[in-house]
Amino acid sequence: MRRARVARATSETDIEVEIDLDGTGRAEIDTPIPFLSHMLEQLPRHGLFDLTVAAKGDVHIDGHHTTEDIGIVLGKAMQQALGDRKGIRRYGSATLPMDEALVTVALDLSGRPYFVWRVPMPKAKIGEWDSELAEVFFEAFARSLGCNLHVKLHEGANLHHIVEISFKALARSLRAACELDPRAPGIPSTKGSLD
Repeated sequence: MRRARVARATSETDIEVEIDLDGTGRAEIDTPIPFLSHMLEQLPRHGLFDLTVAAKGDVHIDGHHTTEDIGIVLGKAMQQALGDRKGIRRYGSATLPMDEALVTVALDLSGRPYFVWRVPMPKAKIGEWDSELAEVFFEAFARSLGCNLHVKLHEGANLHHIVEISFKALARSLRAACELDPRAPGIPSTKGSLD
């Protein structure tokens, strides 16, 4: 069963995430940041895993701690659900459009964190959420999951579109990388482990 539940409580946030990698795309997302909740809903919908996120945070200060900590907890939950990563396809990528925006996400569930963000955006608000927090979320997620994650913007002007298609492309990439490959049931590495 490729499922996990991770909870993390600090003086800044209180977050619980449950994930089932072999789900159907069911989402139960509850955060104090509506735009972030909308982005998180994209992950199970387009990644076809089940995801529950219950988050509280010090959003009276700003959305940074809550956004980053959700990325951390989600990454840890996915890491636990993957287990030894035996039988997974390991790699995933997606280039997706949303109106004028076009983004590529490529990832390797290698067990080794590395993050590249090539998504230039002005610092601005999307609802009550700071656009620069997209990078914060993706980096926290990559580091806690232990994956090599590249995100590149090819075209785009509307900040909502750029961020949303980045989340959708992440979801599609995760769907491909987490999928079990019946032709390759072992560890997808010549060294015999992913770490």
